[in-house]
Amino acid sequence: MTDDTLTVAGRKVCPWVGSDPVYLDYHDHEWGIPVHDDRQFFELLSLEAMQAGLSWITILRRRDAFREAFDDFYPDKIALYDESDITRLMQNAAIIRNRRKIEAIIRNAKAFLEVQKSHDTFDAFLWSYAPDGTIVNRWENIRDIPARSPLSEQLSHDLKQLGFSFVGPTIMYAFLQASGVIDDHLASCDRATPGQS
Repeated sequence: MTDDTLTVAGRKVCPWVGSDPVYLDYHDHEWGIPVHDDRQFFELLSLEAMQAGLSWITILRRRDAFREAFDDFYPDKIALYDESDITRLMQNAAIIRNRRKIEAIIRNAKAFLEVQKSHDTFDAFLWSYAPDGTIVNRWENIRDIPARSPLSEQLSHDLKQLGFSFVGPTIMYAFLQASGVIDDHLASCDRATPGQS
């Protein structure tokens, strides 16, 4: 077995955490933990869209600014955004000022509300892709973790059909990890589910 974990403060954690406390907090309290709150799902979808082409730590460090700028990621509020809101967001130096990504979040809010109408909740829609619960992988080496999977490809395809954008298979794999549909903590990580390593 290859021990590919990093030791931080006497604990073994996944090596992508590095020495950054923001990453450590995210690793310990969010990554791979199942989400069932629709607002939180929409926040993660939006942040993953913003992350495209950037590092995740850049997004996490600006998370509070994103929440303030985007009405705490309530999709019913964002779905009503108009050109004046886009202008306001494009002038906000605290967030990522990418017009295509901002427009995608607004478009995705509208699509998100449609999913809620047809499935009652986005939670019900998303977890239908993992009816047996979180998909637990216990990779031994960080290089074994895929960038995409058949599940992320299917989810990407389906969301695009529903009108979402910035939901490619790689972005969706990261979203599935962030929302706990997939748990990719390494087998040697202290966050690995007991009995699953």
